[in-house]
Amino acid sequence: MAKSVATTNLINAVAESYGVQLYETPVGFKYIGELINQDKIAIGGEESAGLTIRGHVPEKDGVIAGLLVAEMVAVRGKNLGTQLKELFARVGEFYPNRENFRLTPEVKTKFVEKVKGDPTEIGGRKVTSVVRTDGLKLILADGSWVCYRLSGTEPVVRVYSEARKASDVEPLSEAAKAWVLE
Repeated sequence: MAKSVATTNLINAVAESYGVQLYETPVGFKYIGELINQDKIAIGGEESAGLTIRGHVPEKDGVIAGLLVAEMVAVRGKNLGTQLKELFARVGEFYPNRENFRLTPEVKTKFVEKVKGDPTEIGGRKVTSVVRTDGLKLILADGSWVCYRLSGTEPVVRVYSEARKASDVEPLSEAAKAWVLE
């Protein structure tokens, strides 16, 4: 399996539950497509609704994703909500969020310098590890995370976050935004 660094860690939990190797790539489907071409993975995707499988094109394809989901519902005879609850019961809960923040030139300059460091906390929560596969990803003690990626084409920072409890999504997102602007 493969996923981009900004994609839900639900994929990590599923891979671990099946004892399958997981590749975590930079954002950009070309990295996942290359793993398909090298026959290293059977399935790969990223948060922008792109997915591919072995034997299919090495490009992101939302249609194949939709067809696989439809097949999953038909074969299992359970709606998606029920299947997600069952999956969460097995591997834990994951609640992702993504926001884009426009940056003034001053804030962007300050932010570019800030992401060179390794923060030890965000929103009063301890950072347990830092991942620099693509941008800056901060992993928190409970498995929640925040990932910052600057756009290469506009004055925007993309902020991906994922909480392990639904009630933590908004506070984590607010802390992630505050860190950009502080």
